[in-house]
Amino acid sequence: MIAQIRPADLAGWLRQHASARPVVLDVREPWEIRTASVAPEDFELVTIPMGVLLARLGELDKTRPIACLCHLGGRSMQVAMYLEHQGFTQVANIAGGIHAWSLELDAGVPMY
Repeated sequence: MIAQIRPADLAGWLRQHASARPVVLDVREPWEIRTASVAPEDFELVTIPMGVLLARLGELDKTRPIACLCHLGGRSMQVAMYLEHQGFTQVANIAGGIHAWSLELDAGVPMY
């Protein structure tokens, strides 16, 4: 089962996994990232659009915790399920996506 983490609860999830160097995987398209992006704090930010994930899967480390991020949470959930099926064991979905991130964590992140 994929963990659902609200942006407001992300800091706690990151602390739980701090020793394993957690990753936030942003699966949005480049234009979306240019429109609204997050600043890495206590995590590594990796951007791989959902459409090219299969070709770039080798860039991700199965031993590191990964929290997937998209616009509203749908694409990132699909990616999280895919990663789990590929043997990634510490995968979560950031519920509500960057939209919720703006509402719950950082109003300076534009909504679109």
